[in-house]
Amino acid sequence: KRTQKQFRMSLNVPGLVVMAAFYLLILGTGIWASMRSKREEKKCTGDGMEITLLAGRNINLLVGIFTLTATWVGGGFILGIAEATYNPTLGAVWALMPVPYVLTFFLGGFFFAKPMRENKYMTMMDPFQHKYGNVLSSALIFPALVADVLWVARTLVSLGGTMSVILDLSYVYSIIISSVVAIIYTLLGGLYSVAYTDVIQLILIFVSLWVCVPFLLTNPHSVDISLTAYNQTFQAPWVGTVELDEAGKWFDDFMLLALGGLAYQAFYQRILSASSYTQAQVTCFSSSAFCLVLGIPSVLVGAVAASTDWNSTSYGLPTPYERNQAGSILPIALQYLTPSYVSIIGIGAVAAAVMSSMDSALLSSASLFSANIYKNIIRKQV
Repeated sequence: KRTQKQFRMSLNVPGLVVMAAFYLLILGTGIWASMRSKREEKKCTGDGMEITLLAGRNINLLVGIFTLTATWVGGGFILGIAEATYNPTLGAVWALMPVPYVLTFFLGGFFFAKPMRENKYMTMMDPFQHKYGNVLSSALIFPALVADVLWVARTLVSLGGTMSVILDLSYVYSIIISSVVAIIYTLLGGLYSVAYTDVIQLILIFVSLWVCVPFLLTNPHSVDISLTAYNQTFQAPWVGTVELDEAGKWFDDFMLLALGGLAYQAFYQRILSASSYTQAQVTCFSSSAFCLVLGIPSVLVGAVAASTDWNSTSYGLPTPYERNQAGSILPIALQYLTPSYVSIIGIGAVAAAVMSSMDSALLSSASLFSANIYKNIIRKQV
């Protein structure tokens, strides 16, 4: 049996080249979208803030579906589902995110899309500001801003962890590069840049994850995941269970994910950017299906990792769970269970997911501050 040995990779130059090409593609798309934003601003009768924050309320239906889906399918979504499925104390039944998000989008589409869009609000805080005034609405905005900051931090850490495993690149470099690229194109084009880069990013997420799945399922170090779903093999069954004393926590987590999204500005930004409330509803309902489909590869990654004899791989023993590396199970599985070129493709999915969520969070907090605090309070306009 292998000894407890840490394997350190040399810097993955081909991976770095691929990631550089990815960032250039995203930055180029963002700059192109910002130029389109400037052209639309000249033709639009609305003010500049409406163009920047809501793309002139004329976002294309398909682009709207892509950007709403990409906002929810972030680094935490991809890595978190794989981690929960692999974790022997949890299992797939605790990988909740895709299903509650379906409920989020249906509730938002049925109950919030029409009144928010028909009243032509700029942000989710507008109805509170109109009804309760500036003081209370400002107090309500603060938690939303903090949540966006934490969301950005979480997504960047997930990307840093993935790059450190596959590319052997320091957290600091990956976080700085991703932040600079996202900030540049978000500042240049507002929602136009965010939405059109989301289209590219969602396509990359979908293609990259599904390309990796066949290689993982057929790798020689893992047994058939159908055999380990309900049977103890290398660890507890990956499907998992919800004991009676855990049912309350499971339900609480489910409802937190389902209802929490209804208090997120990035969700309403997509609704309010639609040309009509009907388009906003279609965007919500369609995005729910995409979230379900995009959650499947991460479940499969976690299942394969739970079905792997890690002692037969170059990773060795102890297992990732025993080394407290369950949170990085997706990049670890890609690195040790697939060819190197496949793992590079997989990191593209994580990078795209992180960028799509980070730019949405940046624009979300900027919208709340600029529209509800700066414009309505600091610089009062009649």
